[in-house]
Amino acid sequence: MNVTFNLDSITRDNVKKLVPYSSARDEFSGSNGIFLDANENPFNTGYNRYPDPHQKNLKDKIADLKRVELKNIFLGNGSDEAIDLLFRAFCEPQKSNVIILPPTYGMYEVAANINDVAVKKVLLQNNFQPDTDRILNAIDTNTRLIFFCSPNNPTANSFQPEVMQEILENFNGILVIDEAYIDFSAQQSFVSKLKNYPNLVVLQTFSKAWGMASLRLGMAFAEEKIINILSKIKPPYNINGVTQQLVLEALANPEKTKSYISEIIAERANLVSELETLKLVKYIYPTDANFILIKVDDTKTLYNYLVNEQIVVRDRSKVELCEGCIRITVGTGEENDTLINALKKFN
Repeated sequence: MNVTFNLDSITRDNVKKLVPYSSARDEFSGSNGIFLDANENPFNTGYNRYPDPHQKNLKDKIADLKRVELKNIFLGNGSDEAIDLLFRAFCEPQKSNVIILPPTYGMYEVAANINDVAVKKVLLQNNFQPDTDRILNAIDTNTRLIFFCSPNNPTANSFQPEVMQEILENFNGILVIDEAYIDFSAQQSFVSKLKNYPNLVVLQTFSKAWGMASLRLGMAFAEEKIINILSKIKPPYNINGVTQQLVLEALANPEKTKSYISEIIAERANLVSELETLKLVKYIYPTDANFILIKVDDTKTLYNYLVNEQIVVRDRSKVELCEGCIRITVGTGEENDTLINALKKFN
C-alpha cells in the first residue's frame, strides 16, 4: 500500500472506550442446560429462547462457502445495518465526511444523514465508471469512508477492479465495496483480496441471488479488527433465530441457489434481446446484475402505463446521469413475457 492504514486513528474515541453489552448466555458454551438467566418464557414455543448472538453455526457455513475465516465475517440485519455501524464506529458527527459515487444505492447517503456526517459526491463518468483522480482529490483528512457499489445500483455495471485497488492503496480510511449483485457478475469478488487490504470492507447479501430478502441477512467481510469493532457495537441479538435457521437450511442446498442464478442470467439475456426489438427502447445499458437499465423517450408515461397493467418497474429518470431511464428487474420467464407483451402494445 502507498498509504499506511491506521484503523485506530479513524476509530471514534467513544467506541474505543465502549464496554459492549453482554449476557450470561455469552459465558455458557453449551446448547443444553437450565436457562434461568435471560428472563425468557420457560415454555417451549419454538421461539421462546433468544437466538445465538454470535451466529456461530451460520458463520461456520458462510466461512466455508466464501473461503474466508470466521474472524472475517460480520452478519447484520441486512447490509443496511453494517452500513450504519460503519458510520457509528468511524465517523464523528459534524466533523467526518464520506464519499459516494452517484448514481448509486441511496442508503449510503441516508445513513450519513442519520449520523450527521457530511457527504461528498463524486459523480460517475458518462460510462458509469468511477473517476479515480476526482475521487483521490476529494479525499481530505476527515474522509473516513468511500462507498463503491459494484455491480452498481441503478446502473447495473461493474467497476474496473484496478480503480478500486488504487483507491485502497492511497486512502487512510475504509473503502466499502457493496457486492449485493456479485453473484450475477463474471467479475471476481473482492472478498478474495481481504488479506491484501486492511482497509477493505466487502458487503454481500442473502436478499438477491439466495432469494431471501424477507429474512434481512447481510454479510460484511473485513480484517479481524474491523469485524471486532462492528461486533462490539451491534445490538446483542441482531439476527433473529428464524432467519438463522432458514438461512442454514438454504446453505445446506447451494445447488438451488446456483440454479436461481443460472436461470436469472439466462432470462436477463432473453429480456435484453426482446427489448432490443422495441422502438420505444432507445438504449440498453450493459448489465452485470439481475436488473436492466434502459433509456426511453417518456419515462413518466411509460411507467404509469405499466402500473395500470399491474407491472411495477422503477422510474430512475430523476437520478443524475439516468435521465430518461427505467430500471427493470429480471423476473421469471412468464413475468418477462408479460412485460414484453405490454411494452409491444405500448409501442
